[in-house]
Amino acid sequence: MAAVESVEAVANRGLRGDRYFRGTGYYSGFDGCEVTLVTESALESIQEEYDIDLRDGRHRRNVVTRGVPLIHLLDTRFAVGDTVLDGTRPRPPCAHVEAVAEEDGVARALQADRGGICAHVVESGTVEVGDTVEVRERLTTDPDELAEAIRDRHD
Repeated sequence: MAAVESVEAVANRGLRGDRYFRGTGYYSGFDGCEVTLVTESALESIQEEYDIDLRDGRHRRNVVTRGVPLIHLLDTRFAVGDTVLDGTRPRPPCAHVEAVAEEDGVARALQADRGGICAHVVESGTVEVGDTVEVRERLTTDPDELAEAIRDRHD
């Protein structure tokens, strides 16, 4: 992971240059998480509770937010800068994140709603450091309708 000041988000693909955009991510072909978001407060609580500093990107999430309760972005269409995203599901940690981070306890520390969320890129745009997050509309909360929408997106 490398920090950048801005990145191009491409509709139905993800972030240009990201390992999943290129199809080289560990779970490519199995996991349709185009963009991942995590909160700065989650990273701070991990450091306080576990003494693990993940601010260097070892959390493996694409976007770090401040002051945004990510759980409220699930089933919601929102904008980050001029990019429009749909919050699709929580992003729990996996054993792979711990192996890549090369530190015991990372997967455990990212649990309990600290793992962030996945988002689908609806409208292409640029995401820049300092962009605000703006809720556009609430999407369906019916699990069957949501599952159908996700299936349609990947057909």
